[in-house]
Amino acid sequence: MNTNSSHTPTEHALVLGGGGAAGNAWLIGVLAGLADGGVDVTDADLIVGTSAGATAAAQITGAPIAELYAATQAPVPQHARPAGRPGGFDQNAHLDRMRAVIASAGDAADMRRKIGAVALEADAAGDGTWSQKWRTTVAARLPSQDWPDRRLLITAVDPVTGEGIALDRDSGVSLADAVAASTSNGFSTPAYRVGDRAFIDGGYRRNENADLAAGCATVLVLSPLGGRTMHPLEWGMQLSAQVDELRAGGSAVETVLPDEASLAAFGGNMMNLATRPAAARAGFAQGAALAARLTAFWG
Repeated sequence: MNTNSSHTPTEHALVLGGGGAAGNAWLIGVLAGLADGGVDVTDADLIVGTSAGATAAAQITGAPIAELYAATQAPVPQHARPAGRPGGFDQNAHLDRMRAVIASAGDAADMRRKIGAVALEADAAGDGTWSQKWRTTVAARLPSQDWPDRRLLITAVDPVTGEGIALDRDSGVSLADAVAASTSNGFSTPAYRVGDRAFIDGGYRRNENADLAAGCATVLVLSPLGGRTMHPLEWGMQLSAQVDELRAGGSAVETVLPDEASLAAFGGNMMNLATRPAAARAGFAQGAALAARLTAFWG
């Protein structure tokens, strides 16, 4: 997909990276805090969403940010687990598996194919109902089931080829399916199926996928995982490499990474739904504090 086909030099882009349940709440909090401080960046011409950021991207194009923030403050059971996600999520086990795959891979595409093979094997071993169950869970989180009129890119990865994919309103994939695909991590879940197509988490392409905003004059990147990477730096997966590419192309870029209070709110497991209220509050405070600095940048 040519992500620059209709860009004009004046476009504003908002990039929302992955980071689990806590990361999604933090993203909503930061955006709400910025808006409360007078900088509503949810009006971006282009929004790029990956994994937890894909959920946030679909949410902010369907409902007011203040309403979404209020929803993050609803009580969540300590051990809540989304329906349709088999076996729960062990963050440490996931990281160990990731390290092993990265160590065995020749490059980023090889890594994606190896993860994809695991996800496809799990899909083949299942009873064929997982994708629909996960879609139901994801769809319930979205205030609208329709793609917005403005440009929204939801990232995913082809588990066979290892190719990154940017899904949009013209992709033939519904919004709920696109978000479900981008949030299917491939280790604790099978590959996500839409008809005869299969997908895994867009974060395996690049956690933030900020490079998809190439050609935009102003790019704001929110990274719940702090821009860090587990991959060899020569693979160019890290946020700093993406930012360098954007700036080399003429874009003005600002990044927002979790501050100490936000990291403390995340706790030891960013997939824990119980972290959401505190993560959102910390994000709100951080966004409100950044609003004055980002006013001139966004305006």
